Amino acid sequence: MPARIAVITDSSSCLPDLVAARWAIGVVQIQMSLGNQYDDENRFDRGEVIDAMRAGHVITTAPPDPGAFFWTYQEAAASGATAIVSIHISGRMSDTVRAAREAAQQVRIPVHVLDSRTTGMSLGFAVVSAARAAAAGADATRVIEAAERRCTTSTEFIYVDTLEYLRRGGRIGAAQAMLGSAFSIKPLLTVKDGEVAPLARIPGTRRALAKMVDLAVKKSGGFRADIAVTRFGASDHELEIGRQIERRVPAMVESMVVEASTVIGAHLGPGALGITVSPVG
Repeated sequence: MPARIAVITDSSSCLPDLVAARWAIGVVQIQMSLGNQYDDENRFDRGEVIDAMRAGHVITTAPPDPGAFFWTYQEAAASGATAIVSIHISGRMSDTVRAAREAAQQVRIPVHVLDSRTTGMSLGFAVVSAARAAAAGADATRVIEAAERRCTTSTEFIYVDTLEYLRRGGRIGAAQAMLGSAFSIKPLLTVKDGEVAPLARIPGTRRALAKMVDLAVKKSGGFRADIAVTRFGASDHELEIGRQIERRVPAMVESMVVEASTVIGAHLGPGALGITVSPVG
């Protein structure tokens, strides 16, 4: 009997539910705490979280319990999987990978846990590539290769109104150097070496967003690429950004506008926007 590889990720991948269901991807929820509620991040109302952040309430996040991974892996095995490829948010941003590896030791089928060294739709596109390879009958080695190729070639461009939320959550990384900029200067960030890193300081929101689009178009370089625009809370910008990219990237394979996971949004802050450029092939 040929091997059937199950693909698992965590909720920081920002995968829309329909995409995860289409490719039979298991998604383990990262945990969040707000007030008296401590639960899976998808159980929080996004609008209420944004309102709470603007009101200055403390929000904390935590990796999934190893037990959540264990039961997800057990379910995959019970459904006929002979091996699992489990791909997760950078270990420099979260202990999610550690929890997954702890659970993997308790499962009777092989579980290959990958640290993506990224997050968001860079992780999401990698997970989908892995699931496509698995659906086509690839063995675990080729499924892992498909994921790693996308992880290492994808790029995140991130706009935030302020670095304060990253600072509060301890996820600011090398972007620490940008703290103290004038209020009108908007930071553009990326993910480098598994953590948030500074990219540019731009005066004003519209200029910053225009620069982010320019960077994404340049990164696509005329190559075939999947592109995602990620938002945390609706704004007037994400659809226009999507239209600009469609006009300026003729080799784009797939484009989508997605909601940032609530946990990612809790660290980036209301109004955060991102563009993921993920080369295909």
